Amino acid sequence: MGPTARRSRVLCAPRRTPLHAPTPRRTLRSALCLTLAALPAAAAAFTMEQVKGYPFPSHLTAAATGSRIAWTFDERGHRNVWVAEGPEFTPRRLTRYLEDDGQEITSLSLSDDGRHVVYLRGGDHGSNWDDAEPVNVRSLPEPPKVQVWSAAFAGGDPRLLGDGDDPALSPAGDRVAFRREGKVWTVPADGSAEATLLLSARGESGSLQWSPDGRRLAFVSNRGDHSFIGVYTGPAEPIRWLAPASSRDGSPRWSPDGYRIAFVRRPGLGGAPEPVLEPRHVPWALWVADVDGGHARELWRPPATLRGSLPTTHGGTNLHWAAEGRIVFLSYLDGWPHLYSIAADGGEPLLLTPGTYMAEHIRLSPDRRFLVFAANHGPDEDDGDRRHLARVPVDRAEPKVLTAGVGLEWSPVVTGDGRHIAFVGAGAQRPPLPAVIPAGGGPALALAADHIPGDFPVSDLVVPKKVVYRAPDGAEIHGQLFEAASGPARKPAVVYVHGGPPRQMLLGWHYSDYYSNAYAINQYLASRGFVVLSVNFRLGIGYGYEFHHPPAGGLRGAAEYQDVKAGAEWLRSQPRVDPHRIGIYGGSYGGYLTALALARDSGLFAAGVDIHGVHDWTERGLRDLFSPERYEQAPDAERARQVAWESSPVSAVASWRSPVLLIHGDDDRNVHFSQTVDLVRRLTVHGVRHQELVIPDDTHHFFGHANQLRVNRATVEFLERMLAPGTQATGRP
Repeated sequence: MGPTARRSRVLCAPRRTPLHAPTPRRTLRSALCLTLAALPAAAAAFTMEQVKGYPFPSHLTAAATGSRIAWTFDERGHRNVWVAEGPEFTPRRLTRYLEDDGQEITSLSLSDDGRHVVYLRGGDHGSNWDDAEPVNVRSLPEPPKVQVWSAAFAGGDPRLLGDGDDPALSPAGDRVAFRREGKVWTVPADGSAEATLLLSARGESGSLQWSPDGRRLAFVSNRGDHSFIGVYTGPAEPIRWLAPASSRDGSPRWSPDGYRIAFVRRPGLGGAPEPVLEPRHVPWALWVADVDGGHARELWRPPATLRGSLPTTHGGTNLHWAAEGRIVFLSYLDGWPHLYSIAADGGEPLLLTPGTYMAEHIRLSPDRRFLVFAANHGPDEDDGDRRHLARVPVDRAEPKVLTAGVGLEWSPVVTGDGRHIAFVGAGAQRPPLPAVIPAGGGPALALAADHIPGDFPVSDLVVPKKVVYRAPDGAEIHGQLFEAASGPARKPAVVYVHGGPPRQMLLGWHYSDYYSNAYAINQYLASRGFVVLSVNFRLGIGYGYEFHHPPAGGLRGAAEYQDVKAGAEWLRSQPRVDPHRIGIYGGSYGGYLTALALARDSGLFAAGVDIHGVHDWTERGLRDLFSPERYEQAPDAERARQVAWESSPVSAVASWRSPVLLIHGDDDRNVHFSQTVDLVRRLTVHGVRHQELVIPDDTHHFFGHANQLRVNRATVEFLERMLAPGTQATGRP
């Protein structure tokens, strides 16, 4: 990453475009006007180390006043906090963690005055369980701890505030509340004193929210089958419970004056078991409580329809108490995850973002008068497979796109002075970088562009093409095709299957580090002579409610598999693809679909790489979804068990012929390592050719950069070896 001679390169942005404006007659230019260093011309081939050498920015945030911003950079496993301040926004590294130690940095926040930066180091906060438990990718005799840290924006050594999780800075910036072992602790933000216990309530306390004046703290007390919203005022005052009931209450949000709290109410757990195979409404409601008077009432309840169910895209309900007496939330009510606002005193919700697109990465401006968000919409016909920045007032349906073109932009946040919007932007070839634009839209400035390594192969990456094909039932399926122009007349091909499954792969670098890694692998495969099709199968986001929530998906019938198989058949029909050399790979849910493809259709898929996939939907922990250990069973429990088994790859092992590489970290907190242990035993009994790559002590996300490189290399090497010309990939050993 040493200095290299570079030339300036400028990409210009169009003027601000209404969200529903027609496509301009002129050729669209890039959304960003980024002055970048033109990297030296790379060789025709590049290494996995080079294409994985990009820095990945995340957790972008801004102070409530002024122009200070902060973000994290992951540079080949070295994870650090970076800051910048307007108007120049010169990037500066604030911390010095210079080892590939697998310790993530999350919960990044700036005090309102911008003086303090607080962050959490350690754990696995993208996991399904044990997220606050230490991660020990280097297998140290004494594992690292999960800790809250603080640093002065001006610089200096970070200060340890304490072992814990879920930090929340007070508005004055002088105190930090955090969670430790289910209790709430507090500590001076400058680390000048030891942390002290603030409150110890029954259950697990979390979701900490300071009142606007910093005198009170709202929190959620999770008590298993129910949860309360509590308000702490002081050591001599009893905790005030807001409308306690048998429900599960969460997402407390203070009104600007600090007198009321809005929250989300869901029914408590229990009741007679409901049908498993039948799609059903997931109820929720918005409530508002008077903190001092103790009065609470239901503000709004969506209709009991499938679309009216609790939203499950990024940020969930995305609840905000905005200006103009409006409360903002997200709902799938009209078939798309859109923003709505409702008067805090009652009335009908106002749809703020009409149209056939989704809103995600939603942030409220410091003055609470408008929202900024990422939308898969814009003037280009392919924008449904991209992300662009947009803004909308909280009281009017007047959304506007702030960026457009062939780039991708996400994670917007408005600076405290209201003059700029900071975000992360990328392209099909250039990897993600933080950037800023004027709040009303206009030319953008990329930050830290010199941190793209000099040997990163920008010019050698292909621009993926949008592909649309039909599944057997007629559904329209989108994908991205990676193919280099050179190569033999007939190439091997690979289907890439994403995880989640609520994800959408894009026409460029992804906003998730997990899927940016997959994008790098797909680019590398294309450079090695493969044709790669990344499939956006049903259960994914970006194409409306019915696509996101199809009947008979997953353990209810694996209906989405037809989209994956149809993608391989589409590849087989392409004149530049060798129909006998089609492979498949994917991670997590993509690993599940990879295993299902190899088990059901070895004649189509010649080989595959299954990375931490689910293989048996009836495995312990999963079967409780349809067969809890109680006298009562779901009315369709027996049929649900059968369908879950038939939807599992292990049910079709007898017809599995194609070789497979199984990859798994044994500290996986999203998919039990036992899923791979069990599958290996079954494949062995049936004589299926398989290899294993087990990563001790790393998680689902392969936090060790060296471990991720090892996984990536093994994936490509296996596919090359199995799908090389003349290789007999299928059949028993």
